[in-house]
Amino acid sequence: MIGKKLTLTAAVFVYLSSWCLSVSAQVVKLNAGYVGINSDNVIAWVAKESGIFARNGFDVQLIYFQGGTTAVMALVSGETPISQTAGPGVVNAVLGGADAVMIAGGVVTLDYWLLSRPEIKNPEQLKGGAVAISRFGSASDFIVRYALQRIGLVPVKDVAILQIGALPDRLAAMETKRVQATVLAPPAMYQAQKRGFNILADVAALGLAYQATGVATTRRYIKENPDIVRRYIRAHVEAVHRFKTDREMGIAVLAKYLRLQDKEILARTYEGAIAEHKLPAKQYPTIEGIRTILKPLAEQDPKAKAAKAEDFVDMRFIKELDDSGFIDSLYKAKRK
Repeated sequence: MIGKKLTLTAAVFVYLSSWCLSVSAQVVKLNAGYVGINSDNVIAWVAKESGIFARNGFDVQLIYFQGGTTAVMALVSGETPISQTAGPGVVNAVLGGADAVMIAGGVVTLDYWLLSRPEIKNPEQLKGGAVAISRFGSASDFIVRYALQRIGLVPVKDVAILQIGALPDRLAAMETKRVQATVLAPPAMYQAQKRGFNILADVAALGLAYQATGVATTRRYIKENPDIVRRYIRAHVEAVHRFKTDREMGIAVLAKYLRLQDKEILARTYEGAIAEHKLPAKQYPTIEGIRTILKPLAEQDPKAKAAKAEDFVDMRFIKELDDSGFIDSLYKAKRK
């Protein structure tokens, strides 16, 4: 047992020593994207606000994209060579021949509710109405179709699906009666509930493995800049730890980026966001979650049917941190 502990300690020391040498190099200026004003994107915000990016040798400019498709296009073009984006955008891009790959899992399940206007109290009353999504092929599109099927409705046939835009736009469309329902993530789903909207389906409670908002880049960027990617993933893992263990700091960051002061909603958003089944400490992209995304695509796309989930991920950087004992070492300290 003692020998095993010494071996692990030595591995961590070697890893940290090599990291310190790389960070001592010139600070790297980096544009990093994120998609959506919701808690799924909080890790990049924490890394920026806490100085974790800076400590890992980065001067990061965070760039907001309203949709996953736009974010992946910017990723492939090199405008934002690393980005927080959802699995469907990466999967669709790769199936279309683009160079994109998930390198950290981020959020690995769905944390959404399908909510309806106050007068729509059950699924049957939603028939003939419309549900808002961001864009076809997006995570919200998948979630809406999945949720409708789970409550006994046929997408498109029973309920129209409209492209509306980001979370705030979808909430506004529901409030103005342009649509009768939408899927919302924290904190918007809590805000909508307080305003009297009804929960038709708690998608999070279904426990579906799903590659939601994680970290993506391109294989070309990895090949040309392996040390930058390695340092970014280290910063990401550190930020996950900081967020999960520092409640005060986590809520402060959420309040700033979500532009939210409601203490009750902030607390609910934080507690939901740190759950291990949603945001795991060991940030491997979820193979099962990629399979979930591929399954409906395979019904119409031969490329999706032939694809393997492993083709869309690169585990090496998370595995390095895990094998070195670095991730386990972070969580030895008591939670604040």
